[in-house]
Amino acid sequence: MPPLREVIARHGLAASKALGQNFLLDAQLLARIARVPGDLTDAEVLEIGPGPGGLTRALLGAGARVTAIERDHRCIPALAELGEAFPGRLRVIEGDALEIDAPALFEGKPHIASNLPYNIGTALLVRWLSAEWQPWWQSLTLMFQREVADRIVAGAGDGAYGRLAILSQWRSSARLAMPVHRSAFTPPPKVMSAVVHIVPGDAPEQVDLAVLERLTAAAFGQRRKMLRQSLKPVPGALAALDAIGIDPARRAETVSVAEFVALARTVGAAR
Repeated sequence: MPPLREVIARHGLAASKALGQNFLLDAQLLARIARVPGDLTDAEVLEIGPGPGGLTRALLGAGARVTAIERDHRCIPALAELGEAFPGRLRVIEGDALEIDAPALFEGKPHIASNLPYNIGTALLVRWLSAEWQPWWQSLTLMFQREVADRIVAGAGDGAYGRLAILSQWRSSARLAMPVHRSAFTPPPKVMSAVVHIVPGDAPEQVDLAVLERLTAAAFGQRRKMLRQSLKPVPGALAALDAIGIDPARRAETVSVAEFVALARTVGAAR
């Protein structure tokens, strides 16, 4: 395969701000990212926004069978060349990942690995984490702005801790796999980035996601207030605090994921 910079130049693939594009060109870094999910030999992988195919190359090189969804028509010829270099291992679908029924593309459970476009990354993550459980994917290996990555993996007491951390961790494990310096991208973004790895686990019994979301929305919507104030609008929440021994004078950022899960279970049982 020719160097990625050559492919980008030959196809005139300047990164589009409107599409949230920032291309990764470092082959060694891309290979490290492709190793985060583990052994991908003959594994199905979904990639969103492959652009000119930097991470796609690394995933294919790791032995994966890749389905890539790309909205930018300019990138399709470059991806077609990559498909020719890895016959039968790359399927490219032109379209918007927010509109495509991704689970219907697979018979089994794929890994998802992507340098996500910044403008849709969080929306896609929330969709994948809010799906029926167990989910239709095996793992998520995703590039985010560092600020978003920190919000995903934060624990109680961290400044970044909030609703996204709880959604990511109440029935999954989420870790920061590696930081990525802004200089690794073309063009360099204004912010640092990081790769997050998420693996689904068992959903806690008798916990309704809708109840958990309502509790966290109320608690973190007024995060400077004590729980006795912020959770007032949620029927049964104050009684649940007392029932499970959570001090109503605490604030949301001090309440662990496990405590929010227990709170949601108790509120749901009282309905």
